[in-house]
Amino acid sequence: MIKYSSEVARAKSENRPIVALESTIISHGLPRPRNYEVAVEVEQIVRENGATPATIALIDGVIHVGLETDQLGRIANDDNVVKASTRDLAVIEMSKQSAATTVAATAHIAHLAGISVFATGGLGGVHRGHTYDESADLTALSTLPIVIVCAGVKSILDVPGTLERLETFAIPVLGFKTNKFPGFYLTDSGYEIEHRVDTVEQIAEIWRNRFELQTNNCSIVVTNPVQNQMDLALHEKILGEGLAAAEKNHITGKAVTPFLLEHFHTASNGESLRVNIDIIKSNSRLAAQIACAL
Repeated sequence: MIKYSSEVARAKSENRPIVALESTIISHGLPRPRNYEVAVEVEQIVRENGATPATIALIDGVIHVGLETDQLGRIANDDNVVKASTRDLAVIEMSKQSAATTVAATAHIAHLAGISVFATGGLGGVHRGHTYDESADLTALSTLPIVIVCAGVKSILDVPGTLERLETFAIPVLGFKTNKFPGFYLTDSGYEIEHRVDTVEQIAEIWRNRFELQTNNCSIVVTNPVQNQMDLALHEKILGEGLAAAEKNHITGKAVTPFLLEHFHTASNGESLRVNIDIIKSNSRLAAQIACAL
């Protein structure tokens, strides 16, 4: 079911650390041609920090863990690439489509491939104003033993609602060198994190302790705040305008997040793009260091 790139296959055979990377940020999260450039840069950052990058996607219905250069280019530039969550995987295999994987699908495939560390930008979560409208990311992480490095949840979501769901699912949330829960574009969403870690060795020790305690049936969320956040006033202005535009245009369900992210890209004159790129680079660096520590 899974096809490995030559680089990932070699790393697996030599038992070297591997970091899973999602592909929706390439296909749907960043504008062309910067999306491909960032994908290449992120993979190189993982290598420079001692691990092997494994960007995950489906090509013509086949799951790929690690992409060759031409495959990465296809995910970045093919308009027919769809977005796939876990519920879509079997259907896309059957229909032989090509798809970029969400956080939920990437984590699921990474676990199938025996990869324990995953870097992304921001988690999905509970949507504003909709108690039962929440990302499949949360339920996936409640069942998958993997370390996921992120910049908190996207600030366009219901942050306190998402934190409550993470608590309900008993998913530990660790702040890397912070006690503040990040808000993706912002270093501080306004909410506290109970548990702080200051080294990757501490994260590795927590990972090992969970196996001994048999509490390793879900993910560990490591939050890594962006260092140079978006201007707070600008963020609030753009978010308010974006939410109003989504409601006016009857944008609902899974279409809301890409709509709002595109609105941020357009309305911030590139500032949100800068922050988004900083986030994925920083998270990939930290994930590689964690993978080496494990």
